Amino acid sequence: DGAKSYLLLKDIFPQNAVDLGMMSKAGVKSLIYRYFRKKEKKLYALSDYIGCMSGANVKYVIDHNPEVNPAKVEVCCNAVEVIDQSVDEKTRKIIREKYGIPQDKTVFVYGGNLGKPQGVPFLIECLRRVQNLKEEFFLIIGSGSDFEKLERFVNEERPENMKIMNSLPKDDYDSMVGACDIGMIFLDHRFTIPNFPSRLLTYMQAKLPILSVTDIGKIIVDGGFGWWCESNNVDEFYTCVKKIKHDQKRGKLSYQYLLDHYTVEHVYNTIVKRLT
Repeated sequence: DGAKSYLLLKDIFPQNAVDLGMMSKAGVKSLIYRYFRKKEKKLYALSDYIGCMSGANVKYVIDHNPEVNPAKVEVCCNAVEVIDQSVDEKTRKIIREKYGIPQDKTVFVYGGNLGKPQGVPFLIECLRRVQNLKEEFFLIIGSGSDFEKLERFVNEERPENMKIMNSLPKDDYDSMVGACDIGMIFLDHRFTIPNFPSRLLTYMQAKLPILSVTDIGKIIVDGGFGWWCESNNVDEFYTCVKKIKHDQKRGKLSYQYLLDHYTVEHVYNTIVKRLT
């Protein structure tokens, strides 16, 4: 019928499954990989335009799929209808008291899925390394296939400067994030594909600076609203945490970067420009 199609490429599959060892390009498992790789290439061929999560994703798609016309691949990021989720000082104290979070600590929060892609074993090693810090507190909120590993670590070692919670209703979660100081992002270091975790936008709406233990750290550092370290180096994570203090300036830059790059309007304009 002559309709145009615009593919919003949120994940590059099946390579992400290969990176995590769920598929293989050799042996028996290669049959499954080749099946899905054929599907992937067909999807790219059928799409008039392909919107990727970042410039690094654009480069990856073009480099690994030479048959795709580079002119039809562009950046079209995750986006939100922006709501200011920051909280004032009074509300911040109330929320921290409600959930048993120290008032006088720099609170690092991780919220979201706790599964294979997030590299939970490495997250646990990082938490073990920082469990004796006195000025920092670590709050983990989420659920997923590896939540029990994290829960077991906390129950067995009983660190005094951290708390884990299962998933909260969205409104409660958003207000909780707003009462924290630093947002954290973790992903498994084995990923060879660039990633753009959606929880980044939640932190930005709450005007939090961000500590990224993922490849998106370059965007965060270049934007001036956070810090970055490798996702396979526990000592580097510890060093990074030690130098971080609550930083309202970086928090404001985080929110401004959201307004400048990740609003629904930006995505709408990118797509409509192609389809009109």
